[in-house]
Amino acid sequence: MVDINQIKKLREETGISISECKKALEEAKGDFKRAKEVLAEWGRKFAAGKKKRETEQGIISSYVHSNKRVGAMVQLHCESDFVARSEGFQKLAHELCLQIAAVDPDQTPLLSQPWIKDQSKTIKDLIEEYISKFGENITLKRYVRFEV
Repeated sequence: MVDINQIKKLREETGISISECKKALEEAKGDFKRAKEVLAEWGRKFAAGKKKRETEQGIISSYVHSNKRVGAMVQLHCESDFVARSEGFQKLAHELCLQIAAVDPDQTPLLSQPWIKDQSKTIKDLIEEYISKFGENITLKRYVRFEV
């Protein structure tokens, strides 16, 4: 039997639906860490299935560091205007801007860089998590980093 508090905690940490968190905990036999791994595996499989879908909606996001010497801009696409306007999608775009400003993508390809907020994930992993959350394909169309 899976503890409801574990389900809630997994939901808070991952943003994945309660029913999927419950299934993952059941598959992991209550092992919280393993359940997170199960959800990540499912998310990668789900994202792979979405890759062929067209992404014609999206946003442009920007970030300028407080010292005004480094900035970044991204063009991030998704399938629907509904998702493009969502807080979560805008957060992803902002996180990508922060990453680009912090780590020059000319040194290491952006999608293979470890995420600055969680070194256990790459930027590709981060985008795939959001694909899984939204149920839509997401593509990073363009990005640029400025530095004085």
